[in-house]
Amino acid sequence: MDGNGRWAAARRLPRVAGHRAGAQAVRRCVEAAIDNKVGWLTLYAFSSENWRRPPEEIVDLTALLRHYLRSEINELHRQGVRLRVIGERERFGPQIEAELEAAERRTAGNTRLNLIIALSYGGRSEILRAARRIAEAARDGSLDPAALEEEDFARFLATAEIPDPDLVIRTSGECRLSNFLLWQSAYAELVFLDVLWPDFGSAHFGGAIAEFNRRQRRFGARPA
Repeated sequence: MDGNGRWAAARRLPRVAGHRAGAQAVRRCVEAAIDNKVGWLTLYAFSSENWRRPPEEIVDLTALLRHYLRSEINELHRQGVRLRVIGERERFGPQIEAELEAAERRTAGNTRLNLIIALSYGGRSEILRAARRIAEAARDGSLDPAALEEEDFARFLATAEIPDPDLVIRTSGECRLSNFLLWQSAYAELVFLDVLWPDFGSAHFGGAIAEFNRRQRRFGARPA
């Protein structure tokens, strides 16, 4: 979800106004996913690199996250959305960490849409943590490195039990993954949109789905 700052700058507004508008786009995106019968939706809300931003922006983003949790969780629950969080949530402090866990528990029984929020997440650090855990398991004798398969490695990732993405959508005209789900996106279809995230809506979501449906997925094999 990229382009909040540029959206605000184009309107001579503070960056936090762009983040607030981006939060409204999150609501539209969730509704579009439900309308299109998408079972899993992952939103890259805050990367591990975002901690390098100015302190005042971090404060604004943290406050917005807290507000979103308190204002939207009832609606998500009503719509049958299950909320899950991946990433280093503990970096946001014990209060927000507790609220995230409470939101996950409250929505755990919902099945209409699995909404994954990536917070303080980075693909490289996720792979590195998985490699460390595998090395520890091999050292302790509970894992044979020679028998390790891709499926085994994936179980050490933050997305264990979460299916790999079929489609990755990047907004704002940037054409890169920016450290998002690097392992999991190996065979995902990529769609890059020129729209800034605060302007993203159901038409953009539907257009990305239509583009996905036009493509032939080969997974390294020859076309049928």
